[in-house]
Amino acid sequence: MAEHKHTNRLAGETSPYLLQHAHNPVEWYPWGEEALGLSKREDRPILLSIGYSACHWCHVMERESFENEEIARLMNERFVNIKVDREERPDLDQIYMNAVQMMTRHGGWPLTVFLTPDLVPFYGGTYFPPEDRHQMPGFPRILAAVSEAYRSRPEEVRQSAEEILNELRRMGAAHESAESIGTQLLENAHRGLARSYDPRHGGFGGAPKFPSSMSLEFLLRTHSRGGDAGALEMVTHSCRRMAEGGMYDQLGGGFHRYSTDAHWLVPHFEKMLYDNALLSRLYLHAFQATGEGFFRRIVEETLGYVLREMTDPSGAFYSTQDADSEGVEGKFFVWDKEEAESLLGPEDARLFCAYYDVTEGGNFEEQNILHVSKGSEELARELNVSAERLAEAVERGRGILFTERERRVKPGRDEKVITAWNGLMLEAFAEAAAVLERDDYRQAAERNAEFILERLVSDGLLLHVYKDGRAKHVGFLDDYAFVVSGLVTLYETTGRVRWLEAAVRLADRMIEEFWDVEGGGFFYNGKSGEQLIVRNKDYFDNATPSGNSVAAEALLRLSVLTGNEDHGRKAVNVLRLIRDAVERYPSAFGYALGAFDFYLSTPKEIVLVPGPDEEGARALRREIWGRYLPNKIVAEAKEEDTGASELVPLLRERTAAAGRATAYVCESYTCLQPVNTPEELAAQLASKAGRAAEG
Repeated sequence: MAEHKHTNRLAGETSPYLLQHAHNPVEWYPWGEEALGLSKREDRPILLSIGYSACHWCHVMERESFENEEIARLMNERFVNIKVDREERPDLDQIYMNAVQMMTRHGGWPLTVFLTPDLVPFYGGTYFPPEDRHQMPGFPRILAAVSEAYRSRPEEVRQSAEEILNELRRMGAAHESAESIGTQLLENAHRGLARSYDPRHGGFGGAPKFPSSMSLEFLLRTHSRGGDAGALEMVTHSCRRMAEGGMYDQLGGGFHRYSTDAHWLVPHFEKMLYDNALLSRLYLHAFQATGEGFFRRIVEETLGYVLREMTDPSGAFYSTQDADSEGVEGKFFVWDKEEAESLLGPEDARLFCAYYDVTEGGNFEEQNILHVSKGSEELARELNVSAERLAEAVERGRGILFTERERRVKPGRDEKVITAWNGLMLEAFAEAAAVLERDDYRQAAERNAEFILERLVSDGLLLHVYKDGRAKHVGFLDDYAFVVSGLVTLYETTGRVRWLEAAVRLADRMIEEFWDVEGGGFFYNGKSGEQLIVRNKDYFDNATPSGNSVAAEALLRLSVLTGNEDHGRKAVNVLRLIRDAVERYPSAFGYALGAFDFYLSTPKEIVLVPGPDEEGARALRREIWGRYLPNKIVAEAKEEDTGASELVPLLRERTAAAGRATAYVCESYTCLQPVNTPEELAAQLASKAGRAAEG
C-alpha cells in the first residue's frame, strides 16, 4: 500500500466522504468536542466544510484547494478546520445551509461556512476556486479576508453573527392558521402547479429541472379525487419524458439526480437512494392509475437497479452512487457511436443508434447519453422496419451494452446506510410487492425492516447512520417519520402485525422526542440529540419530504388503523401550522399536500380475512392493490396474529364467511356488506363517498 504524505483526524471515521479527505494536507477534524474545544481555547474561528461523497463540485474543490499545500497551510494556521458529511449530520447541514442562503441568497455543496467558537456563522459561501476566477474571489483571498476581519474587527463579526442567529431562530416559527382547512386549498394548489408546468417537456419550470415526484404524486391524487384529466396528463407526460430522457439510466435502470437542461437530456449523473425510492413509487402509482406497462417496466428496472447495485447483503440500502468514475463526470454512462457499432453489428446498430439518438458528434462532450427521442411506431416507419424488429434490436442492444458497461470502472458508491432513506425505500419495495405481486420485493422490504429494527435501534431510540458495523448519531425527525410510514405500509401489504407494533412504538417515541409542547409541530432534533445553536423545525418538502409532512400523514394513517385519536390530533396540528404557507407556495409542499388530501378524504378502511382460502385471498388482494386508491388503509386478519385485533379495532369480529376469503369495506363510520369475489369488492372500492367535513 502506498505511503501517504499526510494523514489527519478523519482517518478514524467511517463516512466515505470524510475518508476521502483523510490524506489532505488540511488538518481536518470531525465535528466533535476535540475541535470545538480547541476553537474556544485558542479563540480561533472554525472553517466548516460540508459536502457528501457523490458531490461533483466537492471533489473539484478538494483537488483544487484542499490538496494544495499552500492553501492548506493558510487554513491550518488561521482556522480550526472541520469536515462534515451532510448525509451523516443533516441537522448541521440544515442550520448552516440556511445561514449561507440568508447571507448570499443561494446555497449548495460544497458548503463553506466560517463560525465563531460559539458555533454561530458569520460568513459563508459554497464552492470557491483556488484563485480569482469568473468574478469569484479565490479561496486564499477569502481565507485571508475572513481571518483578518475576525482578528481586527471582532465587534463587527460579533454583530453579524448575532443578526444571523436571531434570523435563524425566527425561521422555524409557524403559527396555526385562522383559516379552515378545506378542499379549496387543494384546488388552489392544483392551479398553482399547473401554472409552472412545462407542457412541452413535462415537469415544472426550466433548467436545471428536478423530477418533482411529490408534486406529481399530488396531481395523481387530484385526478383520483375529481377525475381531472388534465392533472393525469401532466403526470403521465412528465413520467414518460423523464424516463425516456438521459436522466434515466436506459441500460441499468434507476434515475440520476436531476437534469441540467429543461428537456431531461443531460443529467447530473449521481444516483441517490431517496430519488429512486420516491420515483419508483410515483411510477408505481402511475401504473395503477393507467394500467400502462411502460410505467410498470420503469418501476421494475429501478427497483432492479437498487437490488443489484444499492443493497447490502444484510438487507440495508446504500446511500448514493457518484457522478464521477476515473475522475470524469458521467464517464461510466456515455457511449460513442463507433463503440456501439462494433458491439452490435451494422443492422442492429443502425436501429439501436436511431432509437437512442446515438450520433457521430454526440450530445455530451462528443459522447452520447442514451435517450429516446421519438416514438417507436414513428421511428420504425422512418427506418422501414416493423415495430417488432425495432423493439428486438433495442432490447438485444441494451443487454449487450449493459454487459460491456459492467466491465468499466464503476462510479464510487457511498455504502453508508441512512435510516431515513432506508425508510423511503422500504416503503417503495413493500408497496411494489403488493401491487406487482412480486415476492422478491416483499422479501427485500422485510429484510430491510429487520435490519433497521435490529441494527439501528438502541434503547428504543432510532440511530441515523450505519457503516462498517457501527451505528451512530441519534436519529432525526425524518428517520422516525420515514421508517414509521414504511412500517405502516409493510403491515398493510403483508398483514404481519409485528410491523404495525414497531410503527406504533416508534411513532410514540417520535412524539416524545420531537413534539413541541408549546408551539406544536415537530422539531428536527430530538431531546436525546446534540443541542445546537438553534432547534429547527423543517416544514418544506425539498429533495426529500420534510419530517413534519411524513409524520402528519403517517399519524393520520395510524389514527385510522388503531383508533389513537392523539395521533390524529397531532397530525392535524401540523397541517394547521403549514396551511397558510401551502396556500402561498404549493410547489414547496408536494408531500404535505398528500397529507392534506388524506385528511380531507373519507379513507376506505379495508379488512381482508383470508381464512383457509389463499387463492380467493390472492384475488381480493389483487383488487385492493391493483387500483390507484391513495386514501385507504388496509388490515389483514392473519390467524397467527391473535393479538392483532387489540391493536386494530377494525379486525374485531371479522371472519371468513363460509370458509371463503372475505373482504370488508368501511367508510365514514359505516361498513358495507362483506364480499367474497373480486367483482363485488371492485364495486365497493369504486364507489365514491362524500369528502370529510372541512376543519
